[in-house]
Amino acid sequence: MAASEKIRNVGPRSAAWLRQVGVRNIDDLRELGAIEVFARVVKAGFKPSLNLLYAMAGAEDDCHWTALSDDRKAVLIQAAEDIQGAAKARRKALAMGRDPRTVPEVCAPDLSEGQGSEEE
Repeated sequence: MAASEKIRNVGPRSAAWLRQVGVRNIDDLRELGAIEVFARVVKAGFKPSLNLLYAMAGAEDDCHWTALSDDRKAVLIQAAEDIQGAAKARRKALAMGRDPRTVPEVCAPDLSEGQGSEEE
């Protein structure tokens, strides 16, 4: 897929969200990774569903999101829950008059050990 082409599995509204967090093409997505991009979309104040994370992971792997393995989906579900939980905690801290920056950031899981990869 050429870098200038539309990101596979991603519709127009999601593509607009991605552009707003600096992801304009598949190369940008692959450089950051689907989980990091999802975290940036959430941190920007959007409320994406798990479907966006699946779509981006599928685009990373150059497949339809429904072709993702169950192991990869499990990693993505956990990451989405962690990211959305941290965002909720930051919103709650802000509502209570606390500094939301004191809420720990969520780190993307290390997939270098083959976790969620197709090689398992």
